[in-house]
This record gives sequence, C-alpha cells and structure tokens, in this order.
Amino acid sequence: MSGVESPRAGSRWSSIATYGLGGLVGGLAGGAFVVVVTLALKTMLEFVSSRVTWVLIVVPLIGLALTVLVLQVFGHREAAQSDGPEVTPPRDSPLRTQNWRTFPPGAIQADITGDVVDSAGEEERFPWRLTPIRTLAIFATVGLGAGMGTEAPAAYFGVAAGAFLGDRGRWWRRFLRPAALGGGAAGVAALMGIPLVGTAYMLELGRRHKAPLSAERVTAALVGGFVGWGIDVLFGLSLIRLVVPKEPPLDFVHAAITALFIGALSGAITSLAASAIYRAKDWQASPGVRLAWGALAAGVTAVTLTMIAAPSAAVGPGGGAILWAESANALPVTLLAVALLRAVATTAAVAAGGCGGVFVPFLAIGDLGGRVFAPGLGVGDDLAGAAGAAAGISGGYHLPFTAIAMVLGVGGPHLATLTCLATVVTASLAGSGAASFFERLTRVLQFRRPARPTKVA
Repeated sequence: MSGVESPRAGSRWSSIATYGLGGLVGGLAGGAFVVVVTLALKTMLEFVSSRVTWVLIVVPLIGLALTVLVLQVFGHREAAQSDGPEVTPPRDSPLRTQNWRTFPPGAIQADITGDVVDSAGEEERFPWRLTPIRTLAIFATVGLGAGMGTEAPAAYFGVAAGAFLGDRGRWWRRFLRPAALGGGAAGVAALMGIPLVGTAYMLELGRRHKAPLSAERVTAALVGGFVGWGIDVLFGLSLIRLVVPKEPPLDFVHAAITALFIGALSGAITSLAASAIYRAKDWQASPGVRLAWGALAAGVTAVTLTMIAAPSAAVGPGGGAILWAESANALPVTLLAVALLRAVATTAAVAAGGCGGVFVPFLAIGDLGGRVFAPGLGVGDDLAGAAGAAAGISGGYHLPFTAIAMVLGVGGPHLATLTCLATVVTASLAGSGAASFFERLTRVLQFRRPARPTKVA
C-alpha cells in the first residue's frame, strides 16, 4: 500500500472543505441576520405584551389581518406555465422586477418552513428573493403577538442569507448549498443558544425532502451550528428561555414513570395539534374566509386564556403561559386546559394565514402538559416542564434528534437528563400513534357530500 492518496479521496476531502467553508460564511451571515431580526421581533412582542388586556387580544388579530394583506393582496402568485417551452423573461420585464413578491404556482404564501424543507439538498431552488415580503408578514404575525414562534423564521432567514451569498456569481455558486444549510443551522443555534440544536434541526428537516446525510452536509450544518452558538455566547444573547431541570427523580423507577406519563401526554397533545395545524395550513378556502374563522377562533381562545389563566398567557408563542404556570400554582386541570388552548391558539393563527413557526409553541404546549403530572408524580415543576418541552418537539414536530440535542444542551442533574431523554423516546412513539389515530379518525368522520346531479342543457 502506497502512502499516496487516491484522486477520489482527495476530491472528497476537497468537497468537505468546501462545505465547511461555505457553512462558515453562511453561518456568519445567517446568524447575524437572524439575531438582528429576532431582537427586533422580541422588542415588538415585549411592547405588545406590556399593554392592557384588550390590546393583548386585539393587536394579534390585527397582525393576522396585516399578514394576509401583505401575502395575499400585495403579494401574488405567478400564473401556471403551459406545456410549451419555458421562456426566461427579460431582465427589465415586470415579471423579473417584481419577483420579490411573486410566489410560484401552488405555493402557500405563509409556509416558510415548507420552502426550507422543499429546497433541502438543492438549496439553489430556495426562493430567497421572497425574503422581504415574508419579513413583513413575520413581523405582522410574530411581532404583534399571534400564537406563532421565531424558530421557523430563524431557519428561513438563515437559509435565505446563505442562498443570497451563494447566488452572487459563478465563483460563489459552489458555496450556495453549504452556505444556505450553515446559515439555517446558525440561525436556529443562535436563537436556542445550543449549537447541536441548529445542526440537528436543519438535518432532520432536510430528511423530510430526502436530503442526504452526507459528510459534506453534516460538516456544513455542524460549522453553522457552532457559528450561531458562538454569536450567542460572544454577545451574551438570551433570545429564548429554556427551562433547566434542577431536581432529579428519586430513582430510576421514578424516572421511568415520569418519562412514561409526561412523554405520553405531551407527545400526544402536540402530535394532535400538529395534525390539526398541517390541515389548517392546507385548508383550501379563500384568504378572507380563512382570516375570518381563524381570527374568530384566535380571539375566543385569547379571551378564554385571559379568564382562566392570565393576559400574558394569551399573547405570543407561549412563553407568557409558562411564566404564569411557574408562579400561579395552578391545578393540574387548569394547566391541561391552558395547554390545549395554546394548541388551539397556534392552530387558529395558522388557519388565519399567519406566518411564523410552531416549534416554540410546541415547547410551551409540551411544557404545560408536563406540569400537569408534576404533583401526582412527585417531581419538580422544572423537571416536568423541561421533559414536557422536549416531548413537544419529539412528539409534535417529529424531530426526536433535535429534542435530544436540546436536552443535552440544557443540562441539569444526570438522572434528570436521562429522564428527559426517555421522555423524548416515549413522546416520539406516542406522537406517531396519535398522528396515525388522527388520520384514521378524520377519514372515518370525513364529511361526504352527496354528488350533485349533473345538469343537462
């Protein structure tokens, strides 16, 4: 055996190095962009949250209406192409000059996660030119307090920044895919403050589009994740608050029972919420009808949360509800009701046409669901909340490896960490079972309208 490396091996190492460099460049751009936007969103949300109760209820509904106005009226869909040869419009044509607000045929204007998933592995297809109009929509939805989160915007803005850099010319094109992937990972890692959460989030989402888990893509995602985490540490950011378990279970049996009950409940609730959200996202109704019914449901939910919990529990993606749960010493049935209402709030926002994420709402729903069992199981609220939050990501968002990365990054006593990891597994199984049950139930209960008789001229 000679010590000379084969050309194929050298080419592979060169490709990995290219992806690493692309992940670094994209991570720096994407992480910085996400931090600036997220800080602005947090400032808006904090301002809205400090207002009187009626403002907390009304302003998010105004935000949803503005989102629909921006995406459905100011933005428009491109007409479907005919079967003829594709013709590229001239550079100065109206189609080219307005493509920053022109959505492709069949696109769901508010579905920013869909763009991230659909372009995974072929990020040159990512529609980064739509970032300005989507930014306006995200500020209207998330910034004004609707029940949607910041993690999908973080991934979207990070990928957009990387794709933009990679689209600067022929030389930059080699970095487009790793820069977009690294930018998305950096954005999520900067938001969460945990490097491997950004890495796992982007890679797991990519698998939904069958993007390969190659050494190149893993390298770009890892580099991007650590760049985003580095930005968070360097500037001392705290963009999202995660509950850290402080008191472990009494023993392994206690830990197993805790993981079983919390994982099953939080995983099932968030999975059913996810099924409802996906159906709401694909709801084939006019934007006006969606806004009317979605805003009505969101308003009623906000009023109910204000009455049974606190005004802070009715605004935003759910952080206010967790703060209320930590200080209110509420009954388990009240906590369960608030968890279910938070699920309804996010579903209603999606149905109305809101533009944001559901990862953070699932954290809140899972956290509240976990706290339901804290008194009966004899565990601390912090452990129940942390385990429930991890269960929400595993069971609801169906991202178990991201949930594992979050648990390991949050830390805590070893037995508490093991409990949360076991909860992730339980929630994944419970979530899959709940989703399957929901699909079967909807097929059985689907309203079958009788076929209309054909009119004869």
